[in-house]
Amino acid sequence: MDKILILDFGSQVTQLIGRRLRELNVYCEIYPYHKVPALDASVRGVILSGSPCSVRDANAPQVDLSLFRGRIPLLGICYGAQYLAQKGGGKVEAAHSREYGRAMLDVVQADSPLLKGVSARSQVWMSHADTISRLPEGAHVIASTADVVNAAYQFADEPTYAVQFHPEVFHTAEGSVMLENFALGICGCQGDWTPDSFIETTVEALRQQIGDEQVILGLSGGVDSTVAAVLLHKAIGPQLTCIFVNNGLLRKNEFQDVLASYQGMGLHVIGADAAGDFLQALKGLTDPEAKRKAIGRLFVETFDRYARQIKNARWLAQGTIYPDVIESAGIPGIASKIKSHHNVGGLPQEMNLKVVEPLRMLFKDEVRRVGRALGIKEELVSRHPFPGPSLAIRIIGEVTEEKLAVLREADDIFIRGLRAYDCTGMGFPSASDPREMATNLYDAIWQAGVILLPVKSVGVMGDERTYENPVALRAVVSTDAMTADWFPFPYDFLRDVSNEIIRKVRGVNRVVYDISSKPPATIEWE
Repeated sequence: MDKILILDFGSQVTQLIGRRLRELNVYCEIYPYHKVPALDASVRGVILSGSPCSVRDANAPQVDLSLFRGRIPLLGICYGAQYLAQKGGGKVEAAHSREYGRAMLDVVQADSPLLKGVSARSQVWMSHADTISRLPEGAHVIASTADVVNAAYQFADEPTYAVQFHPEVFHTAEGSVMLENFALGICGCQGDWTPDSFIETTVEALRQQIGDEQVILGLSGGVDSTVAAVLLHKAIGPQLTCIFVNNGLLRKNEFQDVLASYQGMGLHVIGADAAGDFLQALKGLTDPEAKRKAIGRLFVETFDRYARQIKNARWLAQGTIYPDVIESAGIPGIASKIKSHHNVGGLPQEMNLKVVEPLRMLFKDEVRRVGRALGIKEELVSRHPFPGPSLAIRIIGEVTEEKLAVLREADDIFIRGLRAYDCTGMGFPSASDPREMATNLYDAIWQAGVILLPVKSVGVMGDERTYENPVALRAVVSTDAMTADWFPFPYDFLRDVSNEIIRKVRGVNRVVYDISSKPPATIEWE
């Protein structure tokens, strides 16, 4: 299959390059700049990402351009463009002022293959502190802005192109056109990366990989593990056993509801109820990382206990998706761990099983498209992401049964309210399929939940003074959870949900709405 390699120099939006290419049905893979894979005939082009670093720094990220430059098409973005200029003998200097935000791009060379079909003047997004003051020999300008003369350039005698703006972000109005020109036109990719083709090739690969051995998979009720289970079942049928662990930290009635939702799907699912064990393990813990690690350790132990009952199990299946893999890889000296991840690692080392990850190369929206192609019920395909540590990281501080009871009731009111609110005609795109418009608020939102805060506030109910907990509503829109914006709720929805929570949930007397975006905040509070 044709593919494009993306070399990551640490930009926060590198994944967006991959997503934009995948939206064009072009397969791509992202690698840290220091781990360039061997190039084979399937690699049709290379993209160099942006970076928070400066090419002028003594310890700036470096890559051997001779591995691909002049041999296959190459596109440098922001840092990548400046790196190409510097290494080619051009000059990169500190900009007079940081170039950040919207700018208007003026096309200088309309017949450039990279700018085919791009308007003579269009909006782009800048984000750099350096600028290319002199192009390398053999390069010429193809587009400029009022402040950046060399905003885009190309080399005359090779298929190498560079832009000092970010075509992958939404704010660059015609960035997708440029990426399409590069991938389909300059690189000659066929654009045949579709859900159906993925299913066909993956099912055959799973059969070859697994043979006649038994596979165990941990179900969570989320879209990733569900799609992984159905895909594996399509490949190996009764050789798959699924285990769904009740950690006692799930939403209201979730253990029973999730098990019921899998009925009629042909899956063999074992429900493992270990709620009491998890609550005991969390007793006295307040640090978020300590809570995550305790939950992860006990999940391994519980899963292992049930898995050992399955004879001849040789494989552990996981619903790992591509953002999990990229986040776990890291960029030395640039990327830092914000919090431990709950999906990659842990189980294989403890259980001595071979690992199979059928969704490892998919982004979340691609997982959903594959799920729909497999015929999975929409209520499962469009389900919001839910953190592995569950409600434990939505209770700030120590987790107790009493706090869980309060949070479950408030969360249930919030989620039911989202599903019940008709937003037809309000212009909200569906979070699970942006090509469609949402008909209710739940479908318009990427992820939503309630956080129980570790403080108390004074209130008045009837004629009595109250001193109870506030809760915070959290709802964001996103495409891959790497960046996220808070959702602009209609005021009447916030009013009604706040009133219902305060009126019905004993222990809560105040509701606030978190309007922080990621970054600088994260989606979850812990």
